[in-house]
Amino acid sequence: MQRLELTWIGKGKEPKIEPRILLHDPSKDYGDPNTENMLIHGDNLLALKALEQQYTGKVKCIYIDPPYNTGAAFEHYDDNLEHSIWLNLMKARLELLKSLLRDDGFIFVQIDDDEMAYLKVLMDEVFGRNHFINTIVWKRRGGSANPKDRLNTVNDYILWYSKTSDYTIYPIYSLDDENTQEYIRKRFNNVDENGRKFMKSPIQSPNYRENLIYDYKGYRTPTKGYSISRELMEQWDAEGRLCFPEKKSQVINRKIFLDEYKGQPISNVWTDVKVINPMSKERSDFNGGQKPEAIIERVLLLTTKEGDLVLDSFLGSGTTAATAHKMKRKWIGIELGEHCYSHCKARMDRVIDGEGFGISETYKWQGGGGYKFYELAPSLIEKDRYGNPVISSQYNSNMLIAAIAKLNGYFYSPDRDIFWKQGYSQNNSYIYVTTNYLDSKMLDSIASDINGMERLLICAPAFDVGLDKRYDNIQVKKIPQSVLDKCEYGVDNYNLNVVDIPIIDEEEWEDD
Repeated sequence: MQRLELTWIGKGKEPKIEPRILLHDPSKDYGDPNTENMLIHGDNLLALKALEQQYTGKVKCIYIDPPYNTGAAFEHYDDNLEHSIWLNLMKARLELLKSLLRDDGFIFVQIDDDEMAYLKVLMDEVFGRNHFINTIVWKRRGGSANPKDRLNTVNDYILWYSKTSDYTIYPIYSLDDENTQEYIRKRFNNVDENGRKFMKSPIQSPNYRENLIYDYKGYRTPTKGYSISRELMEQWDAEGRLCFPEKKSQVINRKIFLDEYKGQPISNVWTDVKVINPMSKERSDFNGGQKPEAIIERVLLLTTKEGDLVLDSFLGSGTTAATAHKMKRKWIGIELGEHCYSHCKARMDRVIDGEGFGISETYKWQGGGGYKFYELAPSLIEKDRYGNPVISSQYNSNMLIAAIAKLNGYFYSPDRDIFWKQGYSQNNSYIYVTTNYLDSKMLDSIASDINGMERLLICAPAFDVGLDKRYDNIQVKKIPQSVLDKCEYGVDNYNLNVVDIPIIDEEEWEDD
């Protein structure tokens, strides 16, 4: 059946992304060494692919604020080619992000009106239109200017989707938005003997309740009865929570005190969360539009609980990680470029040390926790001086084993006792990667050690003729030839912005 969809130049030709390994750099870790939080430096499309094997179905909430495909992303915007590139790269990212979400998980994507309509249709396609929850409108700036050719644009959009229909949203309330403040001014216009402001709220039942029709201190009994029991009525009376009218012919009301009022449920129009004031201590020198922690706080309150995993693959100034950390959520943050060090890492170090900005006061934040720092490994395959594909010279033996295992769908996990069990998959299947020539003597020795229920994949640069057919439960493949068609190699930048990619130093990295 033909369906409605967004199409563009190059759709269906998304990149075959290399599932690279992540290199743990302990020298850049900070705080608790047992933390599960991760700060990853590198192109986020490659990083998401690197996370896919271990984190599929484990992330509860994703918040991203990608480049908006305006002048910040491309120098020219006049022939739809750049627009097609943006959509293709966004589609690839959204599909990976969806795979990382738990079945009860959510994704929020912040965007402006230049791309919102296109992104909405694209997300309908990736996540399913029936999984669209809301478009949140955030008023992020004032409208005092007087433009000549259009109305002021004062808002961003946040598109909110679930992965499945099996999810829970935790309502939150606000006292600060304009509608609630107007409601307070109109309704909380009474003051009790203790000086507490309150509003009157009916306690009459909307439906006939025969068992709740009772006399209370001689005041008029509601025709359909009360909505509360006599016991609760007496309790509220003792606590001073009832408003008794002057005349017995009138009905009793309840007092709702302003100092206990939590506000009205928030709507999808957020006018009460203000941008960061230029003089605010929360503001950093990040030029990419730093989000206030209050925005991320609201998203996480709506969708997560303590201990849930939060991911932001466009970490920017580090707001999502900082907010999640203070709210005791686990987090993964990905950012490309030098400001991963200068902004994201520096900010998270301050958070762990106990900085008191943003939502810190609300959560009585005193510091603690930590994160581990990761770099993306370089591409596994490079070209030699003759143009032939070879294993990258930047790979040591452990990196090579981990990379080949991941490319073949195995988890890198070397056995301490059995040398050929370097990684595992389902159904008692293992992988062994060697840079040495594999001869029949070595293969026969390994085969004698395998029980009848186990299977083994051996990857070697060369081997004796016929070894690939010698045993039914042992598969032998050549490297790098056997992995060349699995993905595209040598691409370090799928970025939506034009930035310089730093070169990874050739040193011994610890693979995690």
